[in-house]
Amino acid sequence: MLNIDFTQKLQGLMQRVGISSFKALSGAAAVSEYQLLRLRQGKLEQMRVEVLLKLSLVLQMPLSELVVTFSTAELLQNKTASIQELLQEIADLKTEYQRSQLQVEQQREILVEEFQQSTLQLLESLLLQWPTAAQKAQENPQLAAVKIVPLVQKPLEKLLQAWGVEAIAPVGAELPYNPQLHQLMEGTSQSGETVKVRYTGYLQGEKLLYRAKVSPI
Repeated sequence: MLNIDFTQKLQGLMQRVGISSFKALSGAAAVSEYQLLRLRQGKLEQMRVEVLLKLSLVLQMPLSELVVTFSTAELLQNKTASIQELLQEIADLKTEYQRSQLQVEQQREILVEEFQQSTLQLLESLLLQWPTAAQKAQENPQLAAVKIVPLVQKPLEKLLQAWGVEAIAPVGAELPYNPQLHQLMEGTSQSGETVKVRYTGYLQGEKLLYRAKVSPI
């Protein structure tokens, strides 16, 4: 049998956070409507702590306050020890959650740092030599660009290789038009007609990163 007082309390909490129905609350908290029925019947002691935690998050109230709000006078009077155990379990869950969040954040920082270090190692020659080459190019406009290209090209090729990224086709290549891999820069072409690569595209495994830009011949 439903407890009208608990039902009204739950409805009031739902209105406070803009939830219009018990079905909507069930979906927002990812708990069954049967669990909500238990809460409305005053059967809080039969509900799992995980369910109560989900409801407290959606209803935007402390778990301990939710427990006290939906506890019957008899439960509070006769099962004080059980309530205390429940509140302690709630506190332990919160502590464990916070510890897990901290571990996840620390792991994320470690992964980011490792990724940055590995990328910097691949780009080491570019980082060390490029500023000097750029300065010499400014001082001597007659310096052939072909001498500078390897400083950029080789580290970039190493980086792309390490990430499993492959060029679809080199610039200047003539090949059959494939609309799934090629993007026309001008004109029209039918699939299979010969086109020329103007800007290369890239694949990472089977994933298309950028289509190669082509022109009809």
